[in-house]
Amino acid sequence: MEEQNFDNQINIELSEEMAEGTYSNLAIITHSTSEFVLDFIRVMPGVPKAKVKSRIILTPEHAKRLLMALSDNVEKFEKENGRIRIPEEKDFPINFGGPTAQA
Repeated sequence: MEEQNFDNQINIELSEEMAEGTYSNLAIITHSTSEFVLDFIRVMPGVPKAKVKSRIILTPEHAKRLLMALSDNVEKFEKENGRIRIPEEKDFPINFGGPTAQA
């Protein structure tokens, strides 16, 4: 049997409150030369104002690792559950202004 190396393991704690998660149906992504900023927002129908529920700031290297991990997980999800369909939207219904990416 192969011996496993546990020297590089991290003990990660997850509080009850954090385990509940925060729902988001809009992400605004911006970047500078040194960081990526992901703002997660919950937009409610008929409500003209929405608050950022969580902001995550990443180094460019970590942003790329996140992209690869999300891509891998979406691929695995689609193998098990079928293709995720995204309806074409010619005009995004909410105008946030500025040159930002949307996910």
